[in-house]
Amino acid sequence: MRKDKKQVIGEEISDESIKLFLAVEPADDTPPSLHKLVKAYRGLRIDDFERFVGFFKAAGYDLNTKDAKGNDFIALIQDQRFAEPYIDVIKAARG
Repeated sequence: MRKDKKQVIGEEISDESIKLFLAVEPADDTPPSLHKLVKAYRGLRIDDFERFVGFFKAAGYDLNTKDAKGNDFIALIQDQRFAEPYIDVIKAARG
């Protein structure tokens, strides 16, 4: 990073910015709900992901959707090192 650039960590993300993840659509046969969850997981910090899940549910998307192989969101990310808090958010949102 250049010396004249300041690294910004922890800056608040607006609701509108988080809701942009609801607009992403898959380029393949991945179910849209699953695609949106994976993109948000990859792009948001845990606190922002938790807010995203609220918007996701309010928009009527399915937290239990599965891909063609029968994998849901948790199955797709469970072997990743930092996945556990994201999995907890999904489990809590499912009820």
